[in-house]
Amino acid sequence: MHDTLHLEVADFEHDVLTGIYSEETGKPQPLRITIQARLKVADHYAPDTPLDASKNYMDLKFAASDALPPGVHFKLIEAVADHICATLFAQDARVEAVTVKIVKLAIAEANEKIGITLHRERR
Repeated sequence: MHDTLHLEVADFEHDVLTGIYSEETGKPQPLRITIQARLKVADHYAPDTPLDASKNYMDLKFAASDALPPGVHFKLIEAVADHICATLFAQDARVEAVTVKIVKLAIAEANEKIGITLHRERR
């Protein structure tokens, strides 16, 4: 058995240009995004361990917001998730795997959660 470290930002809401239907195109849609990144683990985390021994949680939030190219329309939310994964892999070589869950809030009729989960391992 080996140790693992997962950083997570859960249920972050952000408007993204996405969708394939005419009523979806041309305007941002609210998405609820959860990101989990698996990192290489340090041998030990002491009380005074500096942040650079891990990763800033805000990097995950950045990958799902400011790192998305402005004005780009993603037809599929799978492409949004793929971009988030690629951003996190490019940011930090310690990121071994990323899981992105996206729920499309605008299409829920009875509070159901409609969306996707994409898991990528570093290649």
